[in-house]
Amino acid sequence: MFRASELKKGDVVKIDGEPNVVETITVQTPSARGAATFYKIRFRSLQTKRKTDQAFRGDDVLPEADFTRRPVQVLFGDGASFAFMDLEDYSQFSLARDDIEAEWPYLAEGLEGVLALMSEGRVLGLELPTTVALTITETRPSMKGGSVTARTKPATLSNGLVVQVPEFLSNGDAIRVDTRTGSYVSKA
Repeated sequence: MFRASELKKGDVVKIDGEPNVVETITVQTPSARGAATFYKIRFRSLQTKRKTDQAFRGDDVLPEADFTRRPVQVLFGDGASFAFMDLEDYSQFSLARDDIEAEWPYLAEGLEGVLALMSEGRVLGLELPTTVALTITETRPSMKGGSVTARTKPATLSNGLVVQVPEFLSNGDAIRVDTRTGSYVSKA
C-alpha cells in the first residue's frame, strides 16, 4: 500500500483494478491554515496506455499493483516488433510496435538496462534507461569554431529519431539522448 505523499515517479499502483505507473507528481500546498496538501498525479495505464490525472490528499492510500521488474536485453527488431531476452531466466518474448509506441524510437539491438514490467507471467510494459547512446547518421556539416553552447541543428539518428544537436557534431558521432524528453544530453 502506498500513501499519496510517498509516491515516486515509476511506482505502480492499482486504479480501478488495473496497474498504472506514476508519470508525474505535482504538489500543491494551500496557504490557508489547516488546509491539506494535494498531490496531483498523472498515471499511465500499463494495459491500455491511457493517461489519467487524479488528485489525492497526502494520507490517501493506494493499493500497490502485483508486478515485478525484470532486466531484459533487446535482441533484434523489424518494422513491426522487437524481440527481448529476459536476463534472469533467458526466456525470449516479443512485443508489437503498438504495445511499445512510446519506447519504440529508443530501442536498438543489444540495448541493455531495459526493465520489463511483468505481472502474472505477462509483460505489461518497458522501462528504458534514462539515456541511450545513438549514432548520428545525417546532419549538416560541422561548423569551424562551433562550440558546445552555440546554436543547434537537426540531426537524424541511427534509429530514425530527429533531435537538435550542437553545431560542432557531425555524421558518425555518438551522442546520448534523454528517453524521457527525446532531447540531446551529451556526446557519448
